Amino acid sequence: MDWTALQINHPDLWKYAVIPILICLARVIDVTIGTVRIVFLSKGMKRLAPFLGFFEVVIWLLAIAQVMKHMDSWINYIAYGMGFALGNYLGMVIEEKLSIGYVLLRIITKKPADSLIEQFRKQGMHLTFVKGTGLNGPVQVLFTIIRRKMFSSHLKLIRQYNPEAVYSVEDVRFLSEHAVVGEVLSPSRPGRKLFRFHRKGK
Repeated sequence: MDWTALQINHPDLWKYAVIPILICLARVIDVTIGTVRIVFLSKGMKRLAPFLGFFEVVIWLLAIAQVMKHMDSWINYIAYGMGFALGNYLGMVIEEKLSIGYVLLRIITKKPADSLIEQFRKQGMHLTFVKGTGLNGPVQVLFTIIRRKMFSSHLKLIRQYNPEAVYSVEDVRFLSEHAVVGEVLSPSRPGRKLFRFHRKGK
């Protein structure tokens, strides 16, 4: 084996492969953490956000230090930008999978919503129902606050019992102390006590 050739090529391998990969990975990690941290801040999770921010900045410093140290290598700039883009995407995917927080689900329907309301309440959900007037006449409006991860279950009920209903979803940052949260009861845990999540507005 030609060890002389290996010694000559080794610095190039480190410069054009190892360092760019490390820079890209560092950026992916720190931007992912930063994206999740911003989501936590928007949800009012003030204790966890600073903890994530510490690691975000430390990892960013490690990445930018390598870029500044090897400014003569253009591939490092590509790796830095690629890591930033991938980190944003990965952060959004993680946030979507975690389904953190609560949302306000608003349902507007022209046809009577009695069957939909009945199914909601059979599932153990709490909701508010009011009558209103739309552009083309009377409408019924339903409101409920739910966990984001439960939205798909609610959507199935809407499409099944009132497919023509118009619905919208809004993020809920804070809940008052006596807020009642509607959820679908788990069949395996019928006695589970729900609606006890209280978050005090600040």
